[in-house]
Amino acid sequence: MQIRPATEEDIPGLHELLIQVCNVHAEGRPDLFIPNARKYTDEELAGLIADPKHPIFVAVDENREEGSHELLAHAFCEIQDHAGSNNLCPETTLYLDDLCVNANARGQHVGEELYRFVLDYAKEQGFYRLTLHVWSCNPKAQGFYEHMGLVPYMVGMEQIL
Repeated sequence: MQIRPATEEDIPGLHELLIQVCNVHAEGRPDLFIPNARKYTDEELAGLIADPKHPIFVAVDENREEGSHELLAHAFCEIQDHAGSNNLCPETTLYLDDLCVNANARGQHVGEELYRFVLDYAKEQGFYRLTLHVWSCNPKAQGFYEHMGLVPYMVGMEQIL
């Protein structure tokens, strides 16, 4: 397995994984998520790939066939800088917006390797912390992140009207 920054050639594979993530969320919260929906257009993905404030990493099978767009996993990140804030300490955070392991590769520790890669990247870049949000309708993801050493620092709450 190789982990590297995403390229425009990865866009079809990114869409497939984003649909898998969407479907997990749609299953848990059908009132919020549309099944089989695309989170980004091709143009939006190309913009994110080119934006240094939004690093995207992909895990690929080094033995995949030439021209195959199947990805083992992806990690969408966002650099958040709180310098100049009136009420937050001036620190930088690497926000992990989305981590998905392809359904065909689950159980092979791909997620652990990709998360550790992102964590190492955050340390090398001098970020104060790495954060993410996890949906409560996805207890497997929450358990995975706890296993990786993350702890809650904020809890989102709602009351449906």
